[in-house]
Amino acid sequence: MVPLAAKPEPVVVDLTQTAVVVVDMQNAFLSKGGMFDLAGFDISGAPPVIEVHQRLLAGARAAGVKVIYLQMTYRPDLSDAGGPSSPNYHKELGMVMMRGRPELAGTLITENTWDWQIVDELVPQAGDRVIQKSRYSGFWGTNLDNYLRSENIRYLLFTGVATNVCVESTARDAFFAEYWPILVEDAMNHSGPDFNRQATLWNFEHAFGWVTNSNKLAQALNADTNR
Repeated sequence: MVPLAAKPEPVVVDLTQTAVVVVDMQNAFLSKGGMFDLAGFDISGAPPVIEVHQRLLAGARAAGVKVIYLQMTYRPDLSDAGGPSSPNYHKELGMVMMRGRPELAGTLITENTWDWQIVDELVPQAGDRVIQKSRYSGFWGTNLDNYLRSENIRYLLFTGVATNVCVESTARDAFFAEYWPILVEDAMNHSGPDFNRQATLWNFEHAFGWVTNSNKLAQALNADTNR
């Protein structure tokens, strides 16, 4: 058990029961020419978030903390994306863009496309787990909960994109499933105005979990490694 400096107060975590959940660190959301970029979203925050991940994941692996990648994924035939009767069909950005711009059909967050791939700087390593999802929350329609319980994981360190959409959706579901959700704020990038990021952080500090940063997390990981 190690203390992790966080807001609103420190939280004591068992690193043997902890995993980093890396949410949607894909070309779609981080790279020039990816879905967010094509939609006109500001992706200037992507490079520093990738750099934070490189340090954070190396430290987590060295400390024996499991790394789980979530990967937003549609099958090429979109059979898992939901048809016109699904709200996902009408609201999820990739679905909307591929309908509105026929030249993009089959290219956005679709399995085995460049847009779908995890960025080169953060390719999963041996021992990491990759879980594909077709909705904002990593718990919906996936084996994430089964995997976490089979590995006796209780504490979840959330990173990735977008802070206010897929990270928040997954972390909220984690709270309801009796996990301990901890957001690593400088390892996330948001979509839309900055008040979206602020609102997510406020909600987790005050209602759904805890908020820390990569430096505080590194201190906790190093303290355990040096024991």
